[in-house]
Amino acid sequence: MPEFYASAPNGLSEALEAELLDLDLKVLRRNSSGVTFEAPWSGCYKANLHSRIASRILKPVLDFTAYQPEELYGQILKHDFTKYISEKGTIAVDAGVQDCMMRDQRYVAMKVKDAIVDQFRDKTGERPNVDSANPDLRIVIRGNRNVFQVALDTSGDSLFQRGYRKAAGEAPLKENLAAGLLRLTGWKKDQPVIDLMTGAGTFVIEAALMALNVAPGVLRKGFAFQKWLNFDSQAWEALVNEAVEQEKPDLPFKFHGYELDKVTLQKAKDNARRAGVDHVIEWHREHIAAVEAPVEAGMAIVNPPYGARIGEEDNLRDVYRDLGFTLKHKFPKWSCWVLSGNKNLIQDLHLKANQRHFVYNGPIECRFLRYDMVKL
Repeated sequence: MPEFYASAPNGLSEALEAELLDLDLKVLRRNSSGVTFEAPWSGCYKANLHSRIASRILKPVLDFTAYQPEELYGQILKHDFTKYISEKGTIAVDAGVQDCMMRDQRYVAMKVKDAIVDQFRDKTGERPNVDSANPDLRIVIRGNRNVFQVALDTSGDSLFQRGYRKAAGEAPLKENLAAGLLRLTGWKKDQPVIDLMTGAGTFVIEAALMALNVAPGVLRKGFAFQKWLNFDSQAWEALVNEAVEQEKPDLPFKFHGYELDKVTLQKAKDNARRAGVDHVIEWHREHIAAVEAPVEAGMAIVNPPYGARIGEEDNLRDVYRDLGFTLKHKFPKWSCWVLSGNKNLIQDLHLKANQRHFVYNGPIECRFLRYDMVKL
């Protein structure tokens, strides 16, 4: 049975494992970066189609030790890459090395590329071209202390690229991170979610997709595995048809997104329309201090600015104070979650966290904090 590796945003591999188990995929092991699972190729298709948290689904093909370029070249030839695409296809190599004798990752990528195109030439008389932007076959190689792992990228574009976000505000939250954080909250998809600083609308759009049971992969143009010679189109079509049949047309409640900036709010509305969930989301142009709870109870989630630039932190203290005041005084009976990459500004909320998780928003270590509001 083939093994696959689902990579995850830092801090979300446990949530990804739970998601894959929900998809009836056999998990073999988990590390801080992702989850290895065992499945037929239809299981790889299923993970790409349904996973909201994974960044990519990789197919490991080689694991070896190499110190010199000749060793690397020879090891790559041990796997038959010609069974995935024809010589008319395109390839790209994504290389990364750490503490290796071969220190230049560009040189490693070139040697891997040379080995693969030579393999094609020896077998077919022709060689595939290189297309770094949109290859038919992307080979991923990572080296750590001279131990190399080689995998094939079955996803193509990263899975956070659902296809609905054409424009976003400054420092947008990736879709799979938003979905992973929603899962960490324990939200049961049966009550409203509101975002008090919605930006591109990612939190409420992802929540709406989850509640409507829309598989995130159905929004995409395609996946890398669809270009491969072993692609089973019937198995794929069956999975897609089953996913579409399980979608819900509507919900008995609404999601709410709040944003003060008019242009940013319009982008969020456009994103929701492209995602097909605009009918279950209500948008409000409000300052954080003026927000009122739209219903009696639900879950609030917010990703306030972190003040990464010099001098911004002092300017944001009032924002965090307004946020803390609004949550405390206007959202009794609500569970409220705050994602912040600035531990100093968190203190200005003047709230005591009931639960915390450590995750990364890109390179920024963040705290994801739960505050249970009580009626004053």
